[in-house]
Amino acid sequence: MKYMLMLFEPDTDWTAVAPEEAEAALAEHGVFCAWMRERGIPYSGEPLRESATATTLRRVGAELVVTDGPFAELKENLGGFYIIEVKDLDEAIEVARHCPTGTATEIRPIWEV
Repeated sequence: MKYMLMLFEPDTDWTAVAPEEAEAALAEHGVFCAWMRERGIPYSGEPLRESATATTLRRVGAELVVTDGPFAELKENLGGFYIIEVKDLDEAIEVARHCPTGTATEIRPIWEV
């Protein structure tokens, strides 16, 4: 079964922080990816740019309106994600326990259609 691990954290422009801080955060994810590879867990994932770079389409009546920015302003935003393939939710939770995250990790099954 496939699950998405959505990583929520304070909104950070990683290009504006000290290089050591960004490298340390990337190193944590490198360790996590190595942990998954060692266990044969198929995965993919990407970091996301800060929420100010988002573009949102909103339905207003019959029209789709394009606006700059995220759907909602939050203290924590979606900072990145992993797609993992594991046998069940229990295993997805165990994998997520090893994933570095700033505030929260939401685990959601992927609806394969």
